[in-house]
Amino acid sequence: MFYLDPPVRLTAQAYTTVPEALSKTQPKGPCFDKSGRLFVVDIPFGRIFRIDKDKTWTVVAEYDGWPNGLKCTPQGRILVADHRLGLVEVMPDTGEVTVLVSGYRGERFRGLNDLALGTDDWVYFTDQGQSGLQEVSGCVYRWNQTSGRIERVLSNIPSPNGLVLANDASKLFVAVTRSNTIWRAPFVPDGGVSKVGVFLNLSGGGGPDGLAMDLEGGLVVAQPGLGVLRFDDAGVLTHFIQLPACSSISNIAFEHHKSCRLWMTDSATGTIYTVEMPFSGYGMQESR
Repeated sequence: MFYLDPPVRLTAQAYTTVPEALSKTQPKGPCFDKSGRLFVVDIPFGRIFRIDKDKTWTVVAEYDGWPNGLKCTPQGRILVADHRLGLVEVMPDTGEVTVLVSGYRGERFRGLNDLALGTDDWVYFTDQGQSGLQEVSGCVYRWNQTSGRIERVLSNIPSPNGLVLANDASKLFVAVTRSNTIWRAPFVPDGGVSKVGVFLNLSGGGGPDGLAMDLEGGLVVAQPGLGVLRFDDAGVLTHFIQLPACSSISNIAFEHHKSCRLWMTDSATGTIYTVEMPFSGYGMQESR
């Protein structure tokens, strides 16, 4: 008979909390730039924050939008999946915001949620809107930073949320919040996908949100209301990150591709947590 080892429990530590002067902030979308500075978004107030190593919070940009997912590219660009505006770029020095793409084939996006950097300058992002099991209308798109080309990768998804590419870029993992699942979408030679299936059936919490990948092919999943879970490449639960009962971890990110330190944003309390994972993170943007 085959037995699985119980998952290893890890305890997260609070790193910093939103200062009182910036109260009501709901930090999400953590990402580090090449200088090691941490950036997070504030959805309801349209702000981008930088958290320096002395734990000082600085407003980098404030604009009329709903920023959600955020990624820093190797070229120093800050790209944001904005629920209202689409895919936007934020200049880290001036705070200027530019809309890069707001729709597909003449129709506006329903409401972007998260994004991931791929190979060959592709940026993948989820268009979640108000989709769910009652309206299976969510999509995944990809946009090329060099050519400006935009393509629809997946459609008919009940609430696509976080996403991440496998280490070899052969497949895309998508957190489907309302069905409490993780989809796996293998790529075919022409760049499209085929035989999309469910990689994980989850339970509890509010459904999966942010995703991250480590160097061993492990998938780390933020499950708001439950905690953060790591699964190996076969889908076996190996680690569970314990957090306070009042927390709601929405997004996660490794500090860089050589670090085992995972950062987590708690949108319920405005706290940033950290934990040492068993393996270092895999940074697609650092491997190109």
